[in-house]
Amino acid sequence: MRFASVLALAVAATVVSAETNAERMVRGLPPMAPARRATPVEGAKRTTPSGGGGQCNTGSTQCCDSVTKSGYGTPLDDLLSLMSIDVPNDTPCGQNCSPISAFGGGKGANCNQQPVCCEDNSYNGLVNIGCSPSMFVP
Repeated sequence: MRFASVLALAVAATVVSAETNAERMVRGLPPMAPARRATPVEGAKRTTPSGGGGQCNTGSTQCCDSVTKSGYGTPLDDLLSLMSIDVPNDTPCGQNCSPISAFGGGKGANCNQQPVCCEDNSYNGLVNIGCSPSMFVP
């Protein structure tokens, strides 16, 4: 008898928790608080950044002819100097870049180099600053 009572109570609790907020509001009750079903963000452990899945947080995915780090006396440094662009050493910069279109249009649709995401795309593709590899899949 005791087991049947506990089982009935558990089933009743499950039925009550399955009630939607819309049903509660129709009855004049306030909505229930959101259910916390996952680990809190601050408690999640991540040793490496997650992949971008082909999306750039800083703009469009770019296809660059080359990506070189600044500050090593390369032609990139000469170009940055000519354009009066001050870039810290070891900053990856793309040269001759074009946006990649996921819909097949534009020059970048057939990117033969490694696609990148760049933080500063304001020099019309001649130089893009702060580039990192992208996982773009057209």
